[in-house]
Amino acid sequence: METSDTVLFKSEFNKLVKPYMMLYVASIMLATVFGIVLIPFWFLGIGQWWAQHYYDKLECELTETVIRFKKGILVQVEKTIPLENIQDVTFVEGPLLRYFHLCILKFETAGQSAGQAHDMQLIGIVNAQELRSLILRQREKRIMAKNAPSAATSSNDNAELLREIRDILTEIKAELKKPQVS
Repeated sequence: METSDTVLFKSEFNKLVKPYMMLYVASIMLATVFGIVLIPFWFLGIGQWWAQHYYDKLECELTETVIRFKKGILVQVEKTIPLENIQDVTFVEGPLLRYFHLCILKFETAGQSAGQAHDMQLIGIVNAQELRSLILRQREKRIMAKNAPSAATSSNDNAELLREIRDILTEIKAELKKPQVS
């Protein structure tokens, strides 16, 4: 992945993603009649090939401004999300994930509706808690940096407006002090 700014964190992925993915897909196959027929082929080679290639394609990096990720075999997904658009980073561990010492990071972004799939979901990141904290800290920095100039401008605008109001009130006061001609 190419980056235009400094990379703060480049993720490594736990090798146990491969057996987890094999079992995960096999469990889905068990739910269908057609899949049950394919399970022996899955465990005798196709699944191992698929899991290895899936693992090899996993990439994730955090820069000062965005998080980028890449995953997939047949359909490859490459996504870049600006940090200020990230609303939350969820850390998910289930029984099967814990057995393989894995977790899933789910990223929720601005504009995402409640029932919609997550924009980004990554499994097996080594030091996932550290990445989550880093993303949230970097997001706060981005938001603060983005809002700081506008806050300063806003303060200057308010001060100028107050000066204008003061000047107008001074003129009104002066007009009221003039003798009334009847």
